Amino acid sequence: MWTVIYITQSAKLADRIRTRLADEGFLVRVRQTQVTKQQFEILVPETELDEVQEVLTDVLNGSYD
Repeated sequence: MWTVIYITQSAKLADRIRTRLADEGFLVRVRQTQVTKQQFEILVPETELDEVQEVLTDVLNGSYD
């Protein structure tokens, strides 16, 4: 089952998160919310939640490079 791990209002940040998680070998999806077109949900398989959290924290703290 896919689980939302983060919601952003920036398509650029959504793409950056997707790219970094994919580079780390995680399955990841990005979709626009139905509520507003300015929000993007980042989804990963439920089984990968624990591992993804560390990488997501790095991305959000600017440790991407």
